[in-house]
Amino acid sequence: MTQASPTSMDFHPAMTPPSPKSLKSTKGKRSVEPSRKTAIKVALVEDQPRVRASWTQFINSFSDFTCICACATGEEALRIIPPGQPDVVLMDLFLPRMSGLECTSRLKGLLPQTPIVVLTAMDDDDLVFMALEAGADGYLLKRTKPADLRAALLEVLGGGAPMTSEIARRVILSFRQKAPIRDESALLSVREEQILVLLSRGYSNKMIADKLGLSIETVCGHLKHVYNKLHVNSRTQAVVRYMTSKISQPEPPA
Repeated sequence: MTQASPTSMDFHPAMTPPSPKSLKSTKGKRSVEPSRKTAIKVALVEDQPRVRASWTQFINSFSDFTCICACATGEEALRIIPPGQPDVVLMDLFLPRMSGLECTSRLKGLLPQTPIVVLTAMDDDDLVFMALEAGADGYLLKRTKPADLRAALLEVLGGGAPMTSEIARRVILSFRQKAPIRDESALLSVREEQILVLLSRGYSNKMIADKLGLSIETVCGHLKHVYNKLHVNSRTQAVVRYMTSKISQPEPPA
């Protein structure tokens, strides 16, 4: 990818970073979430300098968020992000040399518990599917409003899988249009199915643990077994794979 200079870059509307005005308009909404003793650490991977600087400014505009690093390439991200142990990663897909898809997959191998949210200008069906297969925990477009992006980061940290309703609907349709797959969910235990049902309803690990009377460590252990049995590596993939295989079947016992 040829990178334009910061002073001469032309932006497609879908790639325009948040304006200072839009940043100001979101500050009054911070009180709706519970406070944290330490700031939420965000790692950003974006190759365009002005976009990178603008999203960094947005992230740092809230007292409970901090951008610990803003990487311009996938190679830089793999070198810098793991030692920083971020709480969440924002990933562009179109990077020079190593693609964002490859970077997402490799980062997941290094930081399996760290959610990665794709932030890109493209909403192509195949690209969405490949990002989820690579391990992305959410998929957002660059035209997402700053307040909505912040809410999405909080959602994924709470165990959710943020994406627009349009993209979520297209992901489900994409699975339905594919050839019937083997019902790998038949390999799951009743407890594992219960956890997947709660995941599909947006429950976080802690909420699942509280509802089922388990420890968070036990829930994480069950999820690890689920990932192995369904051949996936993220919560989003597990839920979509499970829901696809159970479209016409009743919900497991509570």
